[in-house]
Amino acid sequence: MTIDGERLAGVSSTALWTLRNRAVEAARPDALIDDPWAVRLYEAISYDYDRFGKLSQSHVLRALALDQAIAGYLAEFPNATVVALGEGLQTTYWRLGDPRVTWLSVDLAPVVELREELLPAEPKVRTLAISALDRAWMDEVDPADGVFVCAEGLFMYLEPADVMALVTDCARRFPGGRLFFDSIPKAYSERTLKGLRLTDRYTVPPMPFGLSASEAARLPAEIPEVASVSEAPLPLGRGLWGSRLMRRLVDLPAMRDWRPSMNLVSFGRG
Repeated sequence: MTIDGERLAGVSSTALWTLRNRAVEAARPDALIDDPWAVRLYEAISYDYDRFGKLSQSHVLRALALDQAIAGYLAEFPNATVVALGEGLQTTYWRLGDPRVTWLSVDLAPVVELREELLPAEPKVRTLAISALDRAWMDEVDPADGVFVCAEGLFMYLEPADVMALVTDCARRFPGGRLFFDSIPKAYSERTLKGLRLTDRYTVPPMPFGLSASEAARLPAEIPEVASVSEAPLPLGRGLWGSRLMRRLVDLPAMRDWRPSMNLVSFGRG
């Protein structure tokens, strides 16, 4: 079965960008990530993937960082619910390899339809075809045993006020829960608002929300229900992505706010 990827447009089409990077990496003999479902989706969707330009390990390492963050929370709260906001064509559930995990996937209808066509039905996985900003998804989550909310590759495409309101509502609704989201620096956000072209066939959708690592660390002072914020560690890759020296350089105070960050937000228990 071959499916036309052009049915995804706008921000939803970025799911194909991240899928391409994960799948091509997973197919390597020296792969950094074990993601057979990404390879299957990539091969089943007909699309001009070259429009995204050069391959990048960034999406691969981000996915691995999220895997580690979810696994760490489930080790503490094994009966917790994982909510994947704007999940796109991520295959995190299958990489974790634990069919007992209660999983709620939230995305717009075209993405949900594509996921349901290509990915196997799982007893513990439910999908909702709504915007992540529609708080109706919160009513589908039982917070009693813990909640991990992941917003991988999502918040940068939302308006800043909407992001802050959503983080606040999550913290209030899911005490003791945790949130993973990645963010870009404001300088990169501003570049996308002016029209950032990866190739002559692809312009990155506008990313109005930028947040530095230092700004993320101040969230507990702005949102009382947020107990703490830490950076999720980025696994090492190949080449410069695997350079420990480069990693130390970009973590220097003068540099850390000029790079993307992955934020792990812990909600207070009230």
